Amino acid sequence: MALPLDFQFSQASLQDYVECPRRFQLRYQLRLDWPAPEAEPADEHEQHMRDGEAFHRLVHQHRLGIPLETLQPEAGDESASLLADWWAGYLAAPPPDLPEVQYPELSLSLPLGEHRLVAKFDLVAIDPGRKVVIVDWKTSRHRSSTSFLAARLQTRVYRYVLSQAGAHLNDGAPVAPEQIRMVYWFAVDPEHPESLLYDSRQRDADGRYLEGLAARIVASGDDDFPKTDDVRRCRFCPYRSLCDRGVEAGQLGEDGAEEVDEPEPEFDWEQGLDFEQIAEIAF
Repeated sequence: MALPLDFQFSQASLQDYVECPRRFQLRYQLRLDWPAPEAEPADEHEQHMRDGEAFHRLVHQHRLGIPLETLQPEAGDESASLLADWWAGYLAAPPPDLPEVQYPELSLSLPLGEHRLVAKFDLVAIDPGRKVVIVDWKTSRHRSSTSFLAARLQTRVYRYVLSQAGAHLNDGAPVAPEQIRMVYWFAVDPEHPESLLYDSRQRDADGRYLEGLAARIVASGDDDFPKTDDVRRCRFCPYRSLCDRGVEAGQLGEDGAEEVDEPEPEFDWEQGLDFEQIAEIAF
């Protein structure tokens, strides 16, 4: 079964394939919904995901210029207290040295073989002709290691796509890889963001790797999507019971969870934003 003609690769789908080709097949090719929790306790996990969405929404609106007094998290239960702590950390220690021209929730795409590759950035801040900073807000329970982040498809895809498709943000000139810096900002450790630089050598390597990865996926037959050999990953995969890899989900915060990609929220911005409020901002 081939991928749909309108399918777009993303850092998430490519990461799925790299970690477990079978998960990619089930999720993106077969589009199979499987009723299993990603993590336990399920209620706590779902609340954490909602908190992450709420935090991203607050930061997005703040970066658009909505007044701070209208953006305070609602006070109340323990969950609201966690969100308030994240928000306080963001206000006290935002990523330093960001250029003034900023594009929150920016999407860019480019051709990748027979399909397209899309990147949805939390924030791109640019000083045209000089530097570009990609910021990603992380609300996971752990601060990931530098080596883990550097190897992630998110890091490779975001920097590559910006270097190849960001000229219109840079006064029409291609964005040199050496101008790009990617910053991961952690809600659990706001004063110590991770900063990853880029260069032409890495850009060229990323291009070859991503093109090869997409070509391999497109050329794969139905039997060419094996299960991962790293069964730790199955702990946080909703398809684990379908694949006979266990029934119980991984526990939130368990040792090593940050290195096997404990689930984080993905937010549909078009559905989640209050456009009436945004429309009041003067650009």
